[in-house]
Amino acid sequence: MPSDAEPPPSAPLPHPAVPEGLRAAAAYAWRVVVVAVVVLGVFSVLGRFHQIALAVFLALVATAVLRPAAVLLARKMPRALAVGLTLTGSIGVVLSVLVLVGEVVAGQESTLAREFRDGFQQIAHLLEDSPFRLPPHAVTDFQSQLGELLSTHRSAVVGTVLSGAGRVVEAFTVLALALFCSVFFIHSGERYWAWFCSELPSRFRGRTAVAGRAAWRTFTGYTHGVLLVATVNAVLVGLALTLLGVPLALPLALLEFFAAFVPLIGSPIALAVAVVIALASKGPLVAAIVMALIVLIGQIEGHLLHPLVMSWAVRLHPVVVALSVIGGAVTAGVIGAVTAVPLIAVVWSVRQALRDPGPE
Repeated sequence: MPSDAEPPPSAPLPHPAVPEGLRAAAAYAWRVVVVAVVVLGVFSVLGRFHQIALAVFLALVATAVLRPAAVLLARKMPRALAVGLTLTGSIGVVLSVLVLVGEVVAGQESTLAREFRDGFQQIAHLLEDSPFRLPPHAVTDFQSQLGELLSTHRSAVVGTVLSGAGRVVEAFTVLALALFCSVFFIHSGERYWAWFCSELPSRFRGRTAVAGRAAWRTFTGYTHGVLLVATVNAVLVGLALTLLGVPLALPLALLEFFAAFVPLIGSPIALAVAVVIALASKGPLVAAIVMALIVLIGQIEGHLLHPLVMSWAVRLHPVVVALSVIGGAVTAGVIGAVTAVPLIAVVWSVRQALRDPGPE
């Protein structure tokens, strides 16, 4: 017989002390902290041995650029002789370009100094007119204050020059080590990598070989792509500045070539230097044309060269590229800005290759 008593109310479910979203966030947070600690440790170690890391990076760049030529020459001569000819020929080309740039700068030094002096007066008059309307004595006061500042801190300037001499010695040391490493990388790099893989435990050899092939394919693709982009930019800048009659067109083109190795921000900075020189030597009209050149080359680089040349090698979103460049610059200055994008691209390509279920 059914009871008339009401059933006892069911006990309410206990509410979790911590919301599900917060628990998930905490689970991800400690993993992010662990990854950040590992990354910080890696950068700390590389910072202590940054000369060696930079030398190895430069040697890998030289290998990516020069190895095809060495392989081609090795079909007609011994491999060692082909590597030697490739390296000495490339060094000769680089030194010839630097000597030519030095002669151009030395030949235009007096002319450029006079044009800068006259251009400074033009800039001063421009700032005194509408819309700036600076007081007539403002620019001259700034010039005198700058001279006083340099004379007051002359000892600091001399110390900086002396420390710069130490940096030159350090740079030559890094270049010598990079050249030494590149000889062996170009000659027998694949054999060294095969030996390294053979020394690993057997269960790691296949995946390590796959990761190495993916990393080298991405690195060489990025190096060849950025070299082509830099060359095209330098040629365009050199021709345009020569046609406009801007002094030091060849050194500015060389500056644009090296600046193109820093994605997104390198070329605008180099062309900004050209705008300043054009403003001081040729006046506002030519400077405006050079500024328009910045926009044009930026559009060609961003919408034509980079998508066509580098999309198959570096599959990174432009936001990732920008964050990588800024993060590398903050972490390690110019060197970090140059190496950040290829490093991130290599890591990403290795991850994608290892995720493929059938790489081996």
